[in-house]
Amino acid sequence: MLKKEIVPPAPSSMHNVLSAGTVLTGNLVTGDDIRIDGTVEGNIVCSGKVIVGTNGNITGDIECNNLDLMGKVQGNVLCSELIILRSSSRLEGDLKIKIIEIEPGAVFSGTCQMNGQNT
Repeated sequence: MLKKEIVPPAPSSMHNVLSAGTVLTGNLVTGDDIRIDGTVEGNIVCSGKVIVGTNGNITGDIECNNLDLMGKVQGNVLCSELIILRSSSRLEGDLKIKIIEIEPGAVFSGTCQMNGQNT
């Protein structure tokens, strides 16, 4: 999983967007919610919610409070609250989460560790 020394700033009322066609190579750290419709080749640390749109593609680990996945993730996920794997999603990696919701049609390949407390 991700190293704990990366601490994102406190969340605000702003939202970030990485639009379709955009490629980010490197780690992304944010205190605000983020929607990703482009490509991220690196790790993501977010104190809020990460939304990966149907065209979103992430190769790297994700650490966040909530994850709403419609696109593709190849990497491990540490999620302190809820992860939703939508019907169009593909996730290859291990999960450490509190709550998971998987829609019919979603593809998940990896292991899932759940507990009632933050992981």
